[in-house]
Amino acid sequence: MEENQVVRLAQQGDQEAFSVLVRAYQNRVFGLALNVVHNRETADDLTQEIFLKAYLSLPRFRFQSEFGTWLYQIAMNHIRDYLRKRKKEKDQLSLDGIPEPRLPEKELSLQLAEGQEEERRRLLLRQKLEEMPDKYRLILSLRDIQGLSYEEIGKILKLSPGTVDSRLHRARRLLRKKLAPLLSQEGGL
Repeated sequence: MEENQVVRLAQQGDQEAFSVLVRAYQNRVFGLALNVVHNRETADDLTQEIFLKAYLSLPRFRFQSEFGTWLYQIAMNHIRDYLRKRKKEKDQLSLDGIPEPRLPEKELSLQLAEGQEEERRRLLLRQKLEEMPDKYRLILSLRDIQGLSYEEIGKILKLSPGTVDSRLHRARRLLRKKLAPLLSQEGGL
């Protein structure tokens, strides 16, 4: 059955049709959330909330875009709201201004066994991604991790393809800049 037919059935209240849509997009929405929040439990909660919002908004879906694009827009907006709320909560806590003690990079690498080296690299990359502004982190996630096209990203973020291209270029340049000290310090990640 074609996806638009499944969406129409779901709009008419067919629970099984909506379940088909959830199964089709669940991993992608979860992956997007996980790539932004880096916590499996939070990503799982966000995914459930996103599908609930989609279900409640389904009667307003007008087939002006692909269902997946529409769902990603809901996901992006919901994740942005979550990040804003989390940032506001952190700003209100007085202890959040105190930086966490961290081991110097060289000490950390000496303590890690060879089998843990790949995980350490992932953590460093994730840390540098976390330091980036949301607009850059989201666009990197959509393009480089989710593999969406410039056109799909433009529809989701409501940006022109040229803006997607320039923002992606800036995001990659910023990430390289953040990783450069680590690369030169350790001879490469």
